[in-house]
Amino acid sequence: MVENVVSLDEIRAKERSRKFKYGYMWALFCAVFWGIWYLPGTAIWVLNPFDDMSVAISATHGDSMSLVVVAVLITALNALTCVIALLVWNTVLGKHKLKELKRTIFDFKKCSKWFFLAGICGMMAVFGSYLAMGFIGAAFSAVAGLLYPVVGATVSRLWYGEKISKRAAAGIIVIVAGGISIYAGGLVAEMASGSDNIQWIGYLGGLMAALCWGLEGAVAGKGLDLAEPDSALTIRFIAEAGYWWIIVIPVLSLLGFPMITYALQIFDPLVLVVLMFAGITFGFCYVTWYKSFPLIGVGRGQGIGNLYGLCAVIFVFLFFGTSPGWAIIIGGILCVIGSLLMFTESTDGMTSLRGE
Repeated sequence: MVENVVSLDEIRAKERSRKFKYGYMWALFCAVFWGIWYLPGTAIWVLNPFDDMSVAISATHGDSMSLVVVAVLITALNALTCVIALLVWNTVLGKHKLKELKRTIFDFKKCSKWFFLAGICGMMAVFGSYLAMGFIGAAFSAVAGLLYPVVGATVSRLWYGEKISKRAAAGIIVIVAGGISIYAGGLVAEMASGSDNIQWIGYLGGLMAALCWGLEGAVAGKGLDLAEPDSALTIRFIAEAGYWWIIVIPVLSLLGFPMITYALQIFDPLVLVVLMFAGITFGFCYVTWYKSFPLIGVGRGQGIGNLYGLCAVIFVFLFFGTSPGWAIIIGGILCVIGSLLMFTESTDGMTSLRGE
């Protein structure tokens, strides 16, 4: 009787396939949570105290400055609610998660320094995204950052030799083409309308989001070599909240902007619900994002997570009735095609995500 003998190579191939399967699953969950985040991210602008704050600052410093300052406060509150959501998440997962969180924080030299740096990249990306929302709109903001995978994949490739197959690279290129279609299409349409007031700060915010989210992915990918994703992510948001509330908010207050005054007026039930909804959706989109990196790499995780742009456009249309333009439709189709190219990538011969 002949026994079926499974070779070590077959076991390894099966494990790689399983790892990639779960990595892509986490990245897809990231896209959904990230897309949903644009609903509270859009709604918060029209609620008080943010609407009143915008009017008050606009009267003394102009409309553009008022939107920038309000975006700072909203982003700072978003970081704070994400910290709360993630601390609850780690507590629910058990004491071992809290112990791991403590260990990671105090291992600054080898580990947590990467997540404090990721916090800087992330705060600028989220701030840029809120700027794009405030100046142009949620649909544009959602898709303006679609260029970020090319930044993350390029930096991680050059920095620590992450492998990118030809198929994965082709998928990233197609996704980037979709992002360019959406981004350039909006700018061309605005210029064709003959408007003299092109919202360049909003477009700059979109570029900030793309660049800084790409950099954050590469930095986080380096730190995740030595850290568990849930703990690492919590540290990243604690760092971001600290940068906003310890440095930026006090500086703006000293410059005469009423940051604390309006921050203390957020305790309306509706405002708190919207803020916590933003914290939960954004926090968990990051949880799934960070979990995908060690499994499939930064480039692939960011490429599949890039579907958030299409998800956001769909959710914004369903809840707010904002109809996407032709450029957004074309770009969304390209993003889906690019993600499918990456999703169907073969893992044969992929013994490691990193080069030698």
